Amino acid sequence: MSGAIDVLPDDADLTLPETDRRALVEWTVACAERLLPLFRAERPDDDRPREALDAAQAFLRGELQIGEVRERAFACHAAAREARDPSAIAAARVCGQAAAVAHMAGHARQVPRYTAKAFPGDRSRRDEELAWQRMQVPERFDHYVYHGD
Repeated sequence: MSGAIDVLPDDADLTLPETDRRALVEWTVACAERLLPLFRAERPDDDRPREALDAAQAFLRGELQIGEVRERAFACHAAAREARDPSAIAAARVCGQAAAVAHMAGHARQVPRYTAKAFPGDRSRRDEELAWQRMQVPERFDHYVYHGD
């Protein structure tokens, strides 16, 4: 007997059901946690990216509604606009996209894209991080994230 989980997500569906978004939030937050220090290095007193990730985790626990998480994601992108270092900007964008997955699964596709921008001039480190992300993405979402659009 085949369950709904066996059905791969529709690449054209940017929203996806909440159960899928929750699985993707777990992955995107794990990715973003690894990049957050790049932002903190430039802006140690700016907590907006950390708050966005915390909000995404609170969503997973059922403690926050999607609208509240979206607000934190928007604030995170404001933090990215205020940063100057390309690594810090990209890291804040990854955090914002990670939180935004609670609302719309398609934001997960931006995590690898911004991660690639987080390591200008360090191709080895960039490739290492992207490989880690690819190894961690739930298998059923690999095509959705990496080839979906």
